[in-house]
Amino acid sequence: MTGEDQTKSGADAVDAEGFLVPGAAQPQDWASLAEYLKTQGFAFAPDPVPKQFAGGMGNLNYLIELDGTPCVLRRPPPGPLPPGANDMGREHRVLSRLWEKFPLAPRAFHFCDDEAVWEKPFFIMEYRTGRVVRGGELPVDLTGHEGAISERLVGGLAGLHAIDPAAVNLDTLGRPEGFLERTVGGWRKRCAIAAEDVYDDKAPPASAREVGDWLQANLIPESGTTLLHNDYKLDNVMWSEGAPPPDPVAIFDWDQCTRGDPLFDLGALLSYWTEDGDPEPYRSLDQMPTKNPGWPGRREVVELYAAASGRDVSDILFHRVLGMMKLGVIFLQLYARYCRGETRDPRYADLGQFGDCMFEFTVDIIKGRAF
Repeated sequence: MTGEDQTKSGADAVDAEGFLVPGAAQPQDWASLAEYLKTQGFAFAPDPVPKQFAGGMGNLNYLIELDGTPCVLRRPPPGPLPPGANDMGREHRVLSRLWEKFPLAPRAFHFCDDEAVWEKPFFIMEYRTGRVVRGGELPVDLTGHEGAISERLVGGLAGLHAIDPAAVNLDTLGRPEGFLERTVGGWRKRCAIAAEDVYDDKAPPASAREVGDWLQANLIPESGTTLLHNDYKLDNVMWSEGAPPPDPVAIFDWDQCTRGDPLFDLGALLSYWTEDGDPEPYRSLDQMPTKNPGWPGRREVVELYAAASGRDVSDILFHRVLGMMKLGVIFLQLYARYCRGETRDPRYADLGQFGDCMFEFTVDIIKGRAF
């Protein structure tokens, strides 16, 4: 791919069906994939070249056909990966089982971790049709249905947390004992690693250190153990087409799925749930359109989850802070990739300021000046 191709982004890089145009898509060795899949009993034709789904800044997703049936191939991005991220083996393990009790989970049916086939692991799962709501604006036909969409989005999370991991043979997934303490330590470590490539002094900013110190000093007992999605938000949910309000038809991006405190998932969702009065540039994060009129605020989202799940949410402040720390570090990690020259995608160029703003805003949350 040329440097010019790598910098294509925005509307010019996406076709009318939601795929990246050929110059913006990440090329793959489709011929070698065809040879491998033939040995596994699958018929796959590398021509025409599979289309890459637009959206997201992490794993790469392609629409392929196996035995004449549309499927999705999913693999990590090129370059070094952050510890614990982009785990295709974990995601395949989850999606090859969870669908049996949780219909919103697509079924995965093939996994390959042989680096002789491709340089990184990949898996293949079923293809579902529907619409994905991305960015900071709700489609016009859904305007006026913000409340119903919010209830159904939160209800999907509560539904996942109601699944017994043992019922889907995932009761050995992750290490729920000490989950919160380990998670706090992990994100502090990731912050320090990313900071080495971002800041002149190679250390996290004072606000990030203050947030990490607060979390460490205010650790709470786990409220319970459930399956966790670990990145649950509006654009990781596919919605039904037709007359609104829509219903969820699928949930994607399970590569970080584990077992742990269910309020951690809620805290992560809240970190994406921007409000009109939030500071810039966090307010313009545009991962979800929730800063616009008609959407419930973050405190109302907590109440929706409590009602849908029946769980005690009295410790939500800790999870709110941890969710913000996590997202701030993720933006820092993405920006570090840009600083190291691993991507020339211009969308990455401003991500450092998002991370800085989130750490500073989280200090306000800790001090009770915001939620």
